[in-house]
Amino acid sequence: MDKAIITVLLIVGGITATLAIINGIMPAINQSQSAINNAASKASERIESRIQVIQASASGNQVQAWIKNTGTTTIYDIPHSDFFLGSSDNFAFVSYGGSTTPYWTYTLMGDAEEWRPAGTIGVTIYLPYAVSGGTYSVKMVVPSGVTGEAAFSVG
Repeated sequence: MDKAIITVLLIVGGITATLAIINGIMPAINQSQSAINNAASKASERIESRIQVIQASASGNQVQAWIKNTGTTTIYDIPHSDFFLGSSDNFAFVSYGGSTTPYWTYTLMGDAEEWRPAGTIGVTIYLPYAVSGGTYSVKMVVPSGVTGEAAFSVG
């Protein structure tokens, strides 16, 4: 009889310990699974996103660029994109909007309301100085991290 009681107590203790371990591990597994799904979603978004600077030019204190969405997904939150402009020895970050130069604005072409695949935006970069002769680069980095870059010459 003593052996039966001890066996039952060991079985109950084993089941209780197993349940405690499972209850401790399951939240960690679910959190890991959520992190993996989030990372996969971000990677998929980045793979599906592509942009290409198709033309850039300068006139006075403005730089014009036309950028095409060559990916398979709509690009949202365009104002949170980063712009860089400069020559090989002097590159600068240009923030979106504002009243103090340098800053950039954009227009969706063709009466579009979103930057859908195959859509183009026109970007104007306003500078505090006139662009002088030389070779320059313009680079856009959208929020997903995808970049497009082009070089252009002035004068």
